[in-house]
Amino acid sequence: MLRVNLICVGRLKERYLSDAVEEYSRRLRPLCRFEIIELPEERAADNPSDAEIAAVVNAEGDRILGRIERGDYVIAMCIEGRIISSEELSERLDAVTLTNSTVDVVIGGSWGLSDALKSRADLRLSMGRMTFPHQLCRVMVCEQVYRAFQISRGTKYHK
Repeated sequence: MLRVNLICVGRLKERYLSDAVEEYSRRLRPLCRFEIIELPEERAADNPSDAEIAAVVNAEGDRILGRIERGDYVIAMCIEGRIISSEELSERLDAVTLTNSTVDVVIGGSWGLSDALKSRADLRLSMGRMTFPHQLCRVMVCEQVYRAFQISRGTKYHK
C-alpha cells in the first residue's frame, strides 16, 4: 500500500480547516497509509529583511529535507510549479506506485520553499496562478489526493 506523507510547516489554527483535513484523512486511510507531518515554523521579525527571509526558508527547508527518505517521490507545492488536472495527478500517483513506496507532498511556510527542497522534488506542483493561504492549501491537497485515488478506482466521486 502506498504511503503518502503530507509534510507541512506550521499548525492549522482554524477549527473548520482541521475538521476538513481530518475528514479527508479518515477517507484516505483505507486507500493509502496517509500521515500528516507538521513541522514548526521558524520565527522572523515583523518586517524581516531579505536575508532573514532566506534564513527562515532555508531552515524550514532543511527541517523538511530531514523528513524525506532517499527513495521517496517528492511533490513540492510551489507557485512556480506545473498546473495539472486531477486526472493527471491520479495518473502520476498510479505511476509512482510502480517505482516508489512513499510519496511526500510538501507545503512550506508562508515564505515558500528553499531552493534545495525544490531541487530535491520530483514534481513541482502549483494549484494555479491564484494565491491561497497555506492552511487552506492543506485542505485542498488532502482533497486532491483523495480525488486522485477515487479517479484511479473509477468511483462516482469525480464527476
